[in-house]
Amino acid sequence: MKALVFAAGLGERMRPLTDHTPKPLIEAGGKPLIVWHLEKLAAMGVQDVVVNTSWLADRFPAVLGDGARWGLRLHYLHEGDTPLETGGGMLNARPVLGEAPFLLVNGDIWTDFDFARLPREPKGLAHLVMIDPPGYATNGDFALDDAGNVRKEGANRLTYAGIGVYRTELLDNWQHHVDDQAGVASNGKPRFRLAPILRAHMAGNSIRGERHAGRWTDVGTPQRLAELETRLSGGVV
Repeated sequence: MKALVFAAGLGERMRPLTDHTPKPLIEAGGKPLIVWHLEKLAAMGVQDVVVNTSWLADRFPAVLGDGARWGLRLHYLHEGDTPLETGGGMLNARPVLGEAPFLLVNGDIWTDFDFARLPREPKGLAHLVMIDPPGYATNGDFALDDAGNVRKEGANRLTYAGIGVYRTELLDNWQHHVDDQAGVASNGKPRFRLAPILRAHMAGNSIRGERHAGRWTDVGTPQRLAELETRLSGGVV
């Protein structure tokens, strides 16, 4: 299994911390956020990891090298000065990922979720890790029913944790499912979000999921980073 780490965001809400450091390279608990993921990926036997980049792209190989220190092969994929969003980023990485299911993780989160729990072969087109909605986004993204299907609507609304296993077939005919935010980046590549494509396939029970009840942080602001650092430095994870 290969993995894709989303690391192309601009990190605008984290400035000035991200003026010279991409958000996934910001340290928490003594190491960059992305390194927490790389260690887990290596431990579960992943060998090839695609890292999509945009803002301060040259910092990633400078800090992480080729991945050999973790027993990984890192493949850096520069999206240009304009990030391609989640759907466009995945589409851009598809030729490198191949056609087998792959693990996806957002580079700017921290979690104690064990990646090895994820299915190597999802039952549908995707298997998403979900969490209880955090205080700053209480509405949630999707619902998870008792059978493990992810739904657009429902009583048990959860937030997508930025972790999942995907089949590349999810992107087939992507043009039919993207919303009005889709566009073309300055480099001529498609730029669109993944969420509308996921929603389009939910009615057919093709999007599965699970709830993670453990620790999770979207390191999207300096305050959340400080709170995470306090927990990690105190040994509370």
